[in-house]
Amino acid sequence: MRIIPAIDIIEGKCVRLSKGDYNTKKIYNENPLEVAKSFEDHGIEYLHLVDLDGAKSKHIVNHKILEQITSKTELKVDFGGGLKTDEDLKIAFESGANQITGGSIAVKDPKIFQNWLQKFGSERIILGADAKNRRIAVSGWMEDTDEEIIPFIQNYEEKGVSYVICTDISKDGMLEGPSFDLYNEILSETENIKLIASGGISEFDELPKLADLGCEGVIIGKAIYENRISLKQLENYILNK
Repeated sequence: MRIIPAIDIIEGKCVRLSKGDYNTKKIYNENPLEVAKSFEDHGIEYLHLVDLDGAKSKHIVNHKILEQITSKTELKVDFGGGLKTDEDLKIAFESGANQITGGSIAVKDPKIFQNWLQKFGSERIILGADAKNRRIAVSGWMEDTDEEIIPFIQNYEEKGVSYVICTDISKDGMLEGPSFDLYNEILSETENIKLIASGGISEFDELPKLADLGCEGVIIGKAIYENRISLKQLENYILNK
């Protein structure tokens, strides 16, 4: 299982929110590159970079930070937040993104999202399936939909999606543990999905449990920043798996 730390960006700074609420913003570092380099120094190869300004603005904003991280580290970055147009994707990939995550666009304009899948391939396009009470939420989680999470993922699996990041919004940033039952259900109801768990990671012992479920990756945010999981623990996990 891949270890994927998260950096969320607002106004160029590394922040975390609780349940996606911008009013709960807490700044952890004013230099995202410094944070990214510290991850790399501990053997981490992957990074989940979220442009929260982009999510709010509905277009890419913090691509310069993406470019800075990809040009000055070897991290493989998946980038999301506000990607709505082919031009947004062009900027993200030209700025060094290894993969991009599309969430709101997959709900609101499935034709564009499917076109991205065909154009760039399923290895580079991740479906963002963010759920509140088992229904998909979009627009930086500020908008609920009637889309149920399991059929939503199954529908896109049929259209060629391989990678899915699933965040249970009620868990995000709360340090109360991830949605083991939801992830187990997704994996049992799909055939070829590479599921990346996100939201609620609170302690190191949860990681082997997610791996045992069959998760392909896990995104860890606040647990790192609040020193609930150390980079040394993650380094050892990566070395010994």
